[in-house]
Amino acid sequence: MSATMTVRPPAVRPHQAGGVGAWLKDVWVMTRRNLLHIRREPAQLSDVTIQPVLFTLLFVYVFGAAMTLPGGASYKEFAIPGLLVMNLTMATVGTAIGLSMDLSTGVIDRLRTLPMFQTAILIGRSASDLLAAVLGGAVVLATGLAIGWRPDATTLSVAAGVGIVVLFAYAMTWVNTCVALGVKGPEAAQGVVFVFLFPLAFVSNVFAPTQGMPSWLATVADWNPVSAVTSACRDLFGAANPSASVQVWPMQHPVEAALLWSVGLLAVCIPLAGHLYRRRTRD
Repeated sequence: MSATMTVRPPAVRPHQAGGVGAWLKDVWVMTRRNLLHIRREPAQLSDVTIQPVLFTLLFVYVFGAAMTLPGGASYKEFAIPGLLVMNLTMATVGTAIGLSMDLSTGVIDRLRTLPMFQTAILIGRSASDLLAAVLGGAVVLATGLAIGWRPDATTLSVAAGVGIVVLFAYAMTWVNTCVALGVKGPEAAQGVVFVFLFPLAFVSNVFAPTQGMPSWLATVADWNPVSAVTSACRDLFGAANPSASVQVWPMQHPVEAALLWSVGLLAVCIPLAGHLYRRRTRD
């Protein structure tokens, strides 16, 4: 008596037949999958809806009440660009946690069995998380407008400021992608991300000018990429920017520094994420 074994032919990968169109379709499918997951668990959006409102009101009315800026500038005008940068930066924590959960629960293993571009998994994750971060930024700006904040610049300049912040947030999603691929679980990913994101957000000029800090700490803050992005946003929004008097290159050229930081992080982290993904999912 003999047994027969049926062997299934390997699935045809899109890159063998579909080209760029198939790749874009896979990216959209993965982005939509992550957005639908958020819709089914709306509590996940609290970080980009409720928290930005609370942070904006807290820092403008509580912290700002005790803050005196050089030249008597309005703390509200000073704080809103910083809060925009901070909220978009901190919102990228979801990338590390979400991707790490997909890895630990076997979702990625399931996706790898499908005839799809594997790069779409990471790019779809970064795209959906960026959209969530942009929602948080929109909430910050809407809250600012509701409490009387107005940018003192042209629409084009304001759009450029928002664009620089969004580009930096996208770069940070890839930093968090690398973290998720480099640790073993969601708890570890969350812990590692907060260890470097909190100093990055708070040891900066987001909430206070760096001139009042100890000299060594001010040096760290002035070269912090978050400080460069915040200064660029303030300049483009026409807001008070005390960091403009600091004689270090990032504060004298904040737009250029912000773009260099963002492009540099993308250039390093996207290939690194691809390498870590292949190593993590190696059979």
